[in-house]
Amino acid sequence: MDDLYPFTPHSIDLDGNRLSFLDEGKGRTVVMLHGNPTWSFYYRNLVLQLRERYRVIVPDHLGCGLSSKPQDYPYLLSNHIQNLQQLLDVLDVREYSLVMHDWGGAIGMGLACRAPERVRSLVVMNTAAFRSRRIPWRIQICRVPWLGALLVRGGNLFARLALSMAVTRPLPAEVARGYLAPYNSWQNRIAILRFIEDIPLSARDSSWKTLTEIEAGLSRFQKTPMLILWGGKDFCFNKSFYDKWKEKFPFARSRYFADAGHYVLEDAFIEIAQEITLFLNNLDECK
Repeated sequence: MDDLYPFTPHSIDLDGNRLSFLDEGKGRTVVMLHGNPTWSFYYRNLVLQLRERYRVIVPDHLGCGLSSKPQDYPYLLSNHIQNLQQLLDVLDVREYSLVMHDWGGAIGMGLACRAPERVRSLVVMNTAAFRSRRIPWRIQICRVPWLGALLVRGGNLFARLALSMAVTRPLPAEVARGYLAPYNSWQNRIAILRFIEDIPLSARDSSWKTLTEIEAGLSRFQKTPMLILWGGKDFCFNKSFYDKWKEKFPFARSRYFADAGHYVLEDAFIEIAQEITLFLNNLDECK
């Protein structure tokens, strides 16, 4: 595990809960946001790629990775946004680029909408920050009361199945173990289930209003440099989401990796790392 994740995590206190994060390198700040059921481990190789030139901050959302996993926490989209804001305030980060995947898109853009002037650039990968009523049946079933808890927290099926369903290339055994390592008990899988339950599909859902406000705020980033990178074989965030991002941000540079899955950094890391590095470096040269 140390060979794959050769970092020393830091943490801050959030009302008695520990929020773990990576803070690697020096230079302009790049904030990377993971989704569900991953953690900062998802960005391990990209951190190594960028830390020679940039300061890279990668939090584990509360309940995920090496962060605390409180059992009675709300785990709503608004809570995750607030936690991220507190982290960047504590670290005195005034300007940053965002790299977002899965739930990281809604969380990151939620923060960005609070202070657009601080956002230097945006990288989106197989994510959404706008409303959609689409949900695959294999995720929908995990929202069924009692059954969802048994599947997600009892059998760890959501995280385990993602190891094969979210990629098109088999993960090495040690990488698979790395993804699962923080989620080794019923208690430690609390946030995986809560993220699923918090998917805003209608006005009845708790985070629908928050997501609606985020979607309304996206227009404020029409002049912000953006890079869209997409795995074409994503069973959840399919091509319709990719097309929606391109529709909302027609100026953005985009690349569609037809043979990559939801964990696009696993299936197409070399190409994506090149794209992100070039994108960020060009921003520096243009300033």
